[in-house]
This record gives sequence, C-alpha cells and structure tokens, in this order.
Amino acid sequence: MKDAANSPLWPGCEDYSELSALSELLNIKSESNLSEGHFNRFLKAFGRMLPKGHKLPDSFYSSKKVVAPLGLGVDKIDACENDCMLYWKDDKELRECKICHHPRFKPNKRGGKKRHKDVPFKQLSYLPLIPRLQRLYTSKTTAEHMSWHKDSPCEDGKLCHPRDGEAWKHFDRTHPTFADEARNVRLALSSDGFNPHNQTSRPYSCWSVIVTPYNLPPWMCMDQPYMFLTLLVPGPRSPGKSLDVYLQPLIDELETLWNDGVETYDVFKKQNFQMKAALMWTISDFPAYGMLSGWSTHGKLACPYCMNGIKSFRLKHGGKPCFFDCHRQFLPLDHPYKYQKDNFTKGRLEMDSPLIRLTGEELEAAVASLPNIQFGKTKDKERIEGFGETHNWLKRSIFWDLPYWNTNLIRHNLDVMHIEKNMFDNVFNTVMDVKGKTKDNVKARLDLQNICKRRDLELKEMNGKYLKPKASYTLSKDERQIVLKWIKNLRLPDGYASNLARCVNLDDCSLHGMKSHDCHIFMERLLPIAFRDLLPESVWNGLTELSQTIGRNDNVNQVESSSRLSVFKCLGRPFSPKDPNRTLSPPEKAAATIYIILNCPEISEYVDQQTPLENFYQELNSDPARIILDNELDDVTILADVNSQEEEVNPGELQPSRRELEEEFESDELEVEVGSMELNEEELEEEESGNEDELTSYDSASED
Repeated sequence: MKDAANSPLWPGCEDYSELSALSELLNIKSESNLSEGHFNRFLKAFGRMLPKGHKLPDSFYSSKKVVAPLGLGVDKIDACENDCMLYWKDDKELRECKICHHPRFKPNKRGGKKRHKDVPFKQLSYLPLIPRLQRLYTSKTTAEHMSWHKDSPCEDGKLCHPRDGEAWKHFDRTHPTFADEARNVRLALSSDGFNPHNQTSRPYSCWSVIVTPYNLPPWMCMDQPYMFLTLLVPGPRSPGKSLDVYLQPLIDELETLWNDGVETYDVFKKQNFQMKAALMWTISDFPAYGMLSGWSTHGKLACPYCMNGIKSFRLKHGGKPCFFDCHRQFLPLDHPYKYQKDNFTKGRLEMDSPLIRLTGEELEAAVASLPNIQFGKTKDKERIEGFGETHNWLKRSIFWDLPYWNTNLIRHNLDVMHIEKNMFDNVFNTVMDVKGKTKDNVKARLDLQNICKRRDLELKEMNGKYLKPKASYTLSKDERQIVLKWIKNLRLPDGYASNLARCVNLDDCSLHGMKSHDCHIFMERLLPIAFRDLLPESVWNGLTELSQTIGRNDNVNQVESSSRLSVFKCLGRPFSPKDPNRTLSPPEKAAATIYIILNCPEISEYVDQQTPLENFYQELNSDPARIILDNELDDVTILADVNSQEEEVNPGELQPSRRELEEEFESDELEVEVGSMELNEEELEEEESGNEDELTSYDSASED
C-alpha cells in the first residue's frame, strides 16, 4: 500500500497517486451505487484514456486488493440455520448444531468434485466496534469533537442533546470515574428489519444493528458516517427472540470496553489514553422492543412498564387486546376525568393511584429467576410458565450481561416516527372512513355497546339487518373528495416533504404510499387545516390538540438574523411555471392566513392567550387579517389586504414596518396587531354579529 501511495498514477503525474485515484473512484462507486460490472467497464474505459504506463487497475477486485489495508475488517461468523447458536469461540470447529443437530454446511452437489471451500447455511456479518471507535480519534475532523458533550455549554431547560437529559446525568452520578474522562464513548444501539430485495419480491427479513456514538454534537452524531453498522443478520425470517444469539460478539466487545478499555491514540491532544465505552440505551419500534428487552409486546400484558398491573382486556367481538381506559389512573387525583362515569368505561370511576415503576435492581432480580431458554426456531413455541397470565417474559435479555445495565435509568426507547405513522394511519383512515382500514368497523361498534355509553353510535336493527349510524368524526364522500383534492393540489417547500399528490387515490378516497416523514409532516402541520371546516368543533379541537401535543422538531425557532418571520424561511414552489405570481383567491388567502397563525412561533403567545381558542379561529375565518409577504431584493415588507384583490399596493405607503410588526407581537398589550389590522375587543364583538364567510375550499396557499 505504501508503494501505491508513493507511485504516481502515470509517469509524470503530480496530482494523483495510484492510491488516491483508487480511493476517489471507489468512493464514487459507493455513493452512486454502481454495480461491480458497471464499475469494471468504467475502469477499462478510463484506462484507455490515460497515458501509456498508467497503474490504474482494470477491475473492481484488483482495486479492492490495493486499498484493503485502509479499510476496517468484517468478521464472517457461521450460524445455525435455525438461529440456535453461533459457530464462534469454543464452538468454532463444530460441524453441526449442538442443539438441533442441523448441519453447518450445505451438502456438496458437484458430484465427486470437492468444493474449494465449504458453504454455510447461514452466516453473520459482524463489523468489530473497537477499531471503528478508535478510528474516530485518529481523524482530526472527529477527535476534537469527541469531548463536545462535556466541553460545550448547555442551555438551561432545553434538551438539545442526550447529555441534557436526566438519564445521562444519572449515569454520570452513578459512575463518576467513567464520567471524569470526557473521551470515554457513550453509545446507543438501534435495530430493525428490512427487505434488501425489491418490495414486490417474496418476503425476506434481514436485520441490522447500528451503533451510534453520542459524544459528538447533534449535527454529527446523527449523520450517516457516524452510524456504525455492526451486525447484519441474514434472513429470510426474522430471528425473533433468538436475536440475542447474534448479539453475542457485540456484547463481548462492550464488556471489554467497560471493564478494561483499549489503548487509543488521540490525534487532537497527541497522547494515548485508555478508551472505555458504555451502552446507554437501545432504540427500536415496538415489536423489536420485545426482541431486545425480553418482554413480549404482544397480548394484553404488552406494556413493559405496567407489566401485570395493567387493566387491559380482550374485546369480545374484535378478539384483540384492548387498552382503552387503562391510563386514567395516571392522571392527578383531582382531575375531573377520574370521576366521569359515562365518558369512558360506563359506570366506572377511576380511584386507583399510578403504578410504581420497577427499579433496575428489581428488574434484574426478576429476570435472574427466569429459567434458561433454548434459542432457535424449533424452540419458538417454548414458553415460560405463566406467560400471558402473570407475566410476558420471553427470555432473559443478553443486555443484562453488561455490568452497568441495571443502573441505566432508561434501557430501551421507542422510535417516535414509527408510532407517529401508525397514529396518523389510524386517525386519517378513520376520519376518511376508508374501507378495510378504518377502526370504526362493525365489530368495534358491537364492542362499544358493551363497554361505553354511546347510544348514538350503537348499531340499529331494521328489518332483520343491522345499520351502522354515521359517526360525527367521519366525513361523507363529497367531503372526502374535498380533502383529497386539496392534498393533490398542495405545494410545499422544496425538501420539506415528498410529493403528496402521488399518494392521493380519488377513486377509493384514500392515501397510499405515505412514508414516515410524510405522515410526520401531515400529522403535525396539515391535519388541523385539512379538517378545519369539515368536522364538528369538538372533534376538530381534539385533533388539533393531538397535532400540537406530539411536538415539532422542524427547528422553527432557528430564524434568520434578519427580521423575517420564521414561517417564511423556506422558499416554496410556484403554483404554475407560466404564472408564478398569480393573485390568490379569498379561500386560498384564508387558508394561508390560518396556516401562518398555526405555525408561526412569533405569534404563538398571542394565539395561546385566546380563550376559548375555537372562538379565535371563528373570528379568523370570518375576516382573515392580512397576508405578510416578503420582498428579499430591496428588503421591503409588503402587506397586502386580503379583501382587495385588484388594487395595486405601493410598498412605500404601507405601515407598519416589519420591525414594528414584530414589536407588536412581543408586546403584552391587550390590542394585538396582525399584519396592519388591529383586532381589539370591540371589533371582535362587531364581527361576531356579522355574516361569517365559510371556508369551503382548501387550496395550496400555505407557502405564500
């Protein structure tokens, strides 16, 4: 490799050596996802263009041999096809599984000819963690930032990094020796299954385990180069509870990193130190939560915190576990919901206090008493006595082998994007009454009759048939068409979300192919606008509160240094290439004004002061205030009256200025100015008595 680094690409070349040229070309192949065949053709064509005597290889295989010493190794560990064991350490030389006796290698089908190498039925790809952590300190780009979590100041009351959370601080208090060395690495582990083949192909579940260092600042630790793929478990089926079998090499390394550490050279401080590492928690969706923690997330005892104290039950007609009205006990004792008999489970008052969460030591004692479980698909039906009745333990998780695991305040986390997508699908499909996907089905109505006091929703018998009354929270077909046409014509800022128009199906009035981020945007930004005038106020208020309670992490508070409102910081797509500056219709302007009111943090304090909030939106719909546009060329604020469509506006004659407008937003006076129109108490009372203009059209004016 040294010869390749010192030898020019061709005689007389001063810019590239053989090694630097290959490194750049292989990087292009990786980023462009080129196949090996296309890369070989590219090398041969490029080689013919170079001067004679060049040293560029003509194949991908030859290129890898040159740069192999630069890379980080991959360990191939054979595994039993039934996920019973790994052929690793003391079992490395075995020829068959010691549990199910399945052969390790595939039979030779080449007749009398011997294979050059035996082919295993299943093979785990393990990428060692220690060399990758050491590589972070050998690069000047990352070594300086590996102590950011301790050296950088933190803002009081703001959670911008895991180091600001109580779990991190609790770990520092429990292990002060580990915390004293800022260069010791804090890790998070995430796992999920995926299909590496085309989605239309046969089902195939391949599982990956990714480890992320939390020492780095937020803008680096969530970046792709610092998310280390550590394990790749082959399919075609999910390993299930046998995932612990494949985690053994990683847990072994984590124990070494905690107990002894490894000597590492810090290129930034130019000194050696003993690097240690600790796994803070895992991140996964709810099914993978059960695979990692050992507590099954299926059945009526699915909650890993309430455990056997949960008040879930199985639906008589639906047949599924139901967690309705299980969490009223977590409300304060004086909360009015605890004393309502008819709005939840009929005839039931909730007088119980919240359940006490078990400590790490108590959980460790509980799992220590579990019997040893033999892993493998042939043993999947084996259950611990009392499973599903008194407990939901599937196994003792391998993470309890870590000496510090019982001291972690949080051991397993749920991926919010998965939960938010499931929540959006259920809410949207129920409101849109999508056949086969709505939760408001016949079985649900039959169970509702036994559980709740909702006579207006109970099935009605007529001429020997049962009729399902229309619920107030569902839309008619015409209303569904209005919502879907609004989504189809919606224009969002570039990079803000994918093209939602491709997800609209007007035939069956549904959305298809919504990705997790699309659901995230719709749930938190578009849901209140989409159903504003189509649902009853009580239903719409609940959906709006749900949308705002989930939380937003779009960095809306990171406003530019100018006085520009943050809601306008993203450039939007034009409505039409032919007429990008067309005049908005009154419904479009009204929709844009409502969007600004809901999503502009500068005036959120004013909106919060409106009591009740629905009256504020009622006044807003009756006469939308003004739309604030921004002219970036001459830094002049244009305030266009929404009631005058044809009248031209002279920017120099309009008042107030943008700075004055923001000062009005920040003031604590009773009269608050939105745009250039004052809304005081007397004018609001006059507007209540006037005719209200109904917002009947939903168009794509949210960016303007």
